[in-house]
Amino acid sequence: MKTARFAFALAAVLFLGALGRDRFDAWVDATVLPPLSPATSVEVLARDGRLLRAFTVDGGIWRLAVDPTKVDPRYLKLLIAYEDQRFYRHDGVDLRAFARAAVQGVRAGRIVSGGSTLTMQVARLLEDSGTGRVAGKIRQIRLALALERHLSKAQILGLYLHIAPFGGNLEGVRAATLAYFGKEPRRLTLAEAALLVALPQSPETRRPDRELTAAKRARTRVLNRLQAQGAVSAGAALAAKTEAVPSARRPVPMLAPHLTDRLHASRPGVGTIATTLDADLQARLETLAADAVAGQGDRLQVAIVVAQHRSGDILATVGSSAYEDGPRRGFVDMTQALRSPGSTLKPLIYGLAFDEGLAHPETLIDDKPVDFNGYAPQNFDNQFRGTIRLREALQLSLNIPAVLLTDAIGPSNLMNGMERSGVHAVVPGQQPGLAVALGGVGVTLQDLVQLYATLARGGVSRPLTVETGAPKPEGHRVMSAVAAWEVRDILAGMPPPPGAPSNRLAYKTGTSYGHRDAWAIGFDGAHVIGVWMGHADGTPVPGAFGGELAAPVLFQAFARLKGKLDRLDPPPAATLIVSNARLPKPLQRFRTRNAAFEPAPDTPSVAFPPDGAEVELTDGDLLVKVRNGTPPFTWLANGTPITIATRERQDILKLPGAGFVTLSVIDAKGRSDRVSVQLH
Repeated sequence: MKTARFAFALAAVLFLGALGRDRFDAWVDATVLPPLSPATSVEVLARDGRLLRAFTVDGGIWRLAVDPTKVDPRYLKLLIAYEDQRFYRHDGVDLRAFARAAVQGVRAGRIVSGGSTLTMQVARLLEDSGTGRVAGKIRQIRLALALERHLSKAQILGLYLHIAPFGGNLEGVRAATLAYFGKEPRRLTLAEAALLVALPQSPETRRPDRELTAAKRARTRVLNRLQAQGAVSAGAALAAKTEAVPSARRPVPMLAPHLTDRLHASRPGVGTIATTLDADLQARLETLAADAVAGQGDRLQVAIVVAQHRSGDILATVGSSAYEDGPRRGFVDMTQALRSPGSTLKPLIYGLAFDEGLAHPETLIDDKPVDFNGYAPQNFDNQFRGTIRLREALQLSLNIPAVLLTDAIGPSNLMNGMERSGVHAVVPGQQPGLAVALGGVGVTLQDLVQLYATLARGGVSRPLTVETGAPKPEGHRVMSAVAAWEVRDILAGMPPPPGAPSNRLAYKTGTSYGHRDAWAIGFDGAHVIGVWMGHADGTPVPGAFGGELAAPVLFQAFARLKGKLDRLDPPPAATLIVSNARLPKPLQRFRTRNAAFEPAPDTPSVAFPPDGAEVELTDGDLLVKVRNGTPPFTWLANGTPITIATRERQDILKLPGAGFVTLSVIDAKGRSDRVSVQLH
């Protein structure tokens, strides 16, 4: 009888226990879970995966995505050892920890340690619930049990690493390490790991940027307990206590702010944007940009673009000297602003003319006053050089030869060449005229860099790209490889700015009308760099020239890119490398095809000896004559003055001896003429 009663009582207890457990399970299973994928900052990454910039989530919170496998294992080990030693063995609630906390509290007469598990902390953080209220604690227990049934331990730990608070608007371990240590959480010192363990317990009263002493004490308590548990050695703990606690927050990386703004706005819903940028180079060039405008007033601005011309990858893009500089309008991305290119289109003009067989680098051209039906361009110094080789005309950036060549190839063909090179030009009035040759068009710095990449690539254009994985279409030919090399060879002969190394950098400078824009764009065998300087609002910069203002920055940018330039490609086999005298007759001298564009009749010209003549010297003396022009006259032989300020139209020049010589005459108005003769 007694046995029957005991069996009945046991059955009843088991039944009630099972019923209670079923109800308890149902209660846990009925838990409404909060969103388990907290919003994380949009990230823009460099080509090596490093963070260029992140954007805050709603509320201005820095919460960066964290891959637990890329977090220092020592930090994870210390976190679990300190916060929840049985994390991998309990089901969300650790009754043993609750009992231990209660006993410690009774003995000490105060709360010594909490019984919350990491899972319960995640539950509290997900719902932003309090820690001390009974109802809140019950809710945390229920949610923690539910989380354990829906998520793996790794997923729960991953949630903690994302949403744990570290002071201010920092959430998650990655935001904390970037802000306090300036690095990713991949490798941490013991002192850094201990501080990260301590902060989430009371993030506002322990944040080191405001409560440095409290932060240091909290770190010490963590190290002491971990030492007592045997998680760290006494020596390691002692060394960690002596390490300085960061006293200020570092800014979250914000490299290439103009570009990252554009990418963020154009990719809604995309969490990670991978770019081709080199983070280290970007940082160096942003520093260079700031240095370039320092001490030059509060309005001068600069922009820089660097690309690999073979691949088309953009490696750095600096839109201004400082993104938040109000007086300089630093928020304006000057790599994308439409500006007048000045003389920077001349290499394209020459290349197209070479390609059409209209000229050769050694072709002679007249740099004299011209009038194109009322359009009378002038050189930047209002001087004329007379007859000059095209090679020299481009290196001197003379305007009249460029306009003559543009007239020969046609302004519409020049516009087509720009479009095929990737330059999306905007022409006032939509009707291109000869003024396009001298900058009468709107282009961007990035497009000009693409144009020069076309020249560097042997005349084949390819769009510049800034996102990894972006389509890389096969380029199309803008000019022949021979014409592109001829232009490169001319530009590589440009003298460097004062103090810059003579390193055969192929480059061109430009200055727009009214000194509003100063340009310098150059390339070697691997990279192309473009520099713009001016006022972001388009107002003039008095006295600014591309060669003086932008060119030194270009050479400094190459120095920050690499220690030594890559060699330019050798000439193609079909390249004609000869002197003017050995050129085919039609290429020896460029002549305009429209008589209306001939120089004014009063321009000086060498009357004797005629161009191309062979002349006998008499005891080293040569008779020369000048027709038209305004005296006094200056005669030069191979660029060296022989007779200065003579008012006679006939003179005897004392020359060193036989051979080829270029004779030049310049009148009082700076107009000139030139002939090449052979002396015997």
